[in-house]
Amino acid sequence: MAKYGEGDKRWIVEERPDGANVHNWHWAETDCLPWSKTFFTKSLSDLTILDGQGNLRIKTKKVEKVDGEAYVNIRKGKVIPGYEISLSVSWEGEAKDGEGKTMLKAEGNLEIPYISDENAEEDPEVKVTVKDEGPIGKALKEAMLAKGKALVLEKVRDFVQAMAKGGPVKDELEAKKSAPKTNTTTGNSNSAAVSKEEVGMEKEAKKEVKKEGKKGFKTITMTEKFNCRAKDIYEILMDENRWKGFTQSNARISKEVGGQFSIFDGSVTGINLELQEGKLIAQRWRFGSWPDGIDSTVRLVFNEPEPGVTIIKLTHSDVPEEDRYGNATVVENTERGWKDLIFNKIRAVFGFGI
Repeated sequence: MAKYGEGDKRWIVEERPDGANVHNWHWAETDCLPWSKTFFTKSLSDLTILDGQGNLRIKTKKVEKVDGEAYVNIRKGKVIPGYEISLSVSWEGEAKDGEGKTMLKAEGNLEIPYISDENAEEDPEVKVTVKDEGPIGKALKEAMLAKGKALVLEKVRDFVQAMAKGGPVKDELEAKKSAPKTNTTTGNSNSAAVSKEEVGMEKEAKKEVKKEGKKGFKTITMTEKFNCRAKDIYEILMDENRWKGFTQSNARISKEVGGQFSIFDGSVTGINLELQEGKLIAQRWRFGSWPDGIDSTVRLVFNEPEPGVTIIKLTHSDVPEEDRYGNATVVENTERGWKDLIFNKIRAVFGFGI
């Protein structure tokens, strides 16, 4: 994840005297780390975990730290959150005997080392420690992990959903959506100039997300060049052992039409629709984080204009704009996955770079 404030300047909106972001074309980026700290402080401070059950009382004390980065990008009214956060929460517990007498009071810490937008559909790791490692202290620790973990993860999921809706800029976005539209005839020349800028940016980008298609879905297209024969890169993409090698993840891939495949440790599954060695791979793709019943179609067309040079044209259609959790980053993450986790990895591992 790029650090806040270090994005490509072509996509970051510059300050204007009128404060306008024309057509919402550029990225409008908001630092959300202060808001994230406030969110978790309110959600996780003085949170009751156990209130006498099993003669145990446990509650969180306060959020000790929230470190990392969090931001929200807005482009054409679309929310694209990004965050990599770690947090630490102190907690305290008390164990009593059957007569209500205190046996031990203990303190500890709950830590979540990594909360990321890239893993928004997965619950993060939770670590619990206690200062007193005696038998009663360990019992409090186990109770905190057993009962407290679920409550804390519920608050983390609330954070993920809030960021997907815009975080601190949610109210501003809703206000803009409900504001009445006004028709003006002035500034047509400015609009024309912006349109030219938009076209220039689209031509400059190697990848493009097309608008056409079913509502709520997008089509990703990419053209990539490799210094190899077409049959070589075709074989890499259809060989599960090589997939395991360049992705460092488990893969199962059938080489038959109608056969199934599973890549990236099962995060992506699908079926081979059409296969022509060295010429075409057509597959049905589905990500585990997508809503039920949604599949996309991938077409990789191989062209070898000269020996040793291969051009792959990717068309990935019917990609949903949101995952099952409401995160509107599916298209961007899918694009990035093709570019960084597949094509660039193949170049690096097999030496096919140009």
